[in-house]
Amino acid sequence: MSRGTGRIISGVVLAAFGLLWTLQGLDLLGQTGGMTGRIEWVVIGLLTLAVGVVLVLAGVLRRRL
Repeated sequence: MSRGTGRIISGVVLAAFGLLWTLQGLDLLGQTGGMTGRIEWVVIGLLTLAVGVVLVLAGVLRRRL
C-alpha cells in the first residue's frame, strides 16, 4: 500500500458506518430495531463520521507530501 492509502480506506469505512448510524438514529431508514430513533446513535454516528473524514483527509494529505 502506498502512503496514506490505509488511512483513506479506514476513513471511508468509518465514515460509511457513521453515516449509517446517524441515519438510523434519526429514523430516516424506515427500519425497526434498537438503534432506530435513538439520539445516542445520532451522536455516535456523527462522531464516527467526523473521525472518518479526518482520516480520509489525513490520508490524502499524506499521499501528496
